[in-house]
Amino acid sequence: MSLVISDFATAEETRGKAMMKIEPSAIPEADIRSVSPALARFGREAITEDLWTRDALSPRDRSMVTVAMLIARNQPAELKHYIDVALDSGVTPAELSEIITHLAFYSGWPNAMSAVSVTKAVFETRGVTADALPEASPDLLPLNQEAEKQRSETVEKNVGPISPGLVKFTADPLFLDLWQRPALKPRDRSLITVSALIASGQSAQIGYHLNRAMDNGLSAEEAGEIVTQAAFYAGWPNAFTAAPVVGEVLSNRSSSKR
Repeated sequence: MSLVISDFATAEETRGKAMMKIEPSAIPEADIRSVSPALARFGREAITEDLWTRDALSPRDRSMVTVAMLIARNQPAELKHYIDVALDSGVTPAELSEIITHLAFYSGWPNAMSAVSVTKAVFETRGVTADALPEASPDLLPLNQEAEKQRSETVEKNVGPISPGLVKFTADPLFLDLWQRPALKPRDRSLITVSALIASGQSAQIGYHLNRAMDNGLSAEEAGEIVTQAAFYAGWPNAFTAAPVVGEVLSNRSSSKR
């Protein structure tokens, strides 16, 4: 029985300790081999035996990154498998629910609806009920007034003359409501945002959100490993598109500390 079923509270796992063997796909290796023996080998050697055993991200974080990338790219066929991986790696149903909610704004409502359909079936199979999910309107986390003032002024200046409606909805519900919901820690909310942006090739947005992620506790090593994970789950071009943007953020932050 899944650890999630027996105890939703056991969410954290020691970094670098593989909780289970991660299969690269819901498709059995024999079926993959029947079409492409080389692909079956790469899946086993590069993904199962190497990528998912790296300790730069914990299994929990790596599974969250992967789920975010699959939602961003609207890949429901593989999403079910990796939602199971996430739950077995310590991600709670409440956190998965909140990941989908968050990515409705960063990857589009239709992508989130696809994820809802897949996740509903997983939750039903595992006996996850509504009382394990976040409230629709919880008490929100405290707002960083200074950071919000700077953000809102920048958006108003750059976007206000073009799209007043976008300015309005960016404030509320995006930053004044969604980002303040307590079901995901700010660091984890930033983690999935950066992952989704990289997977979508949205390089212009990565810098702001990666800086925010690092302010929320993401390390430079973890930031680099998100790019590594993206190579397999979003493709090498998206990973290489993101790499110089991530590198610039890391370099700038390193210089500012000197």
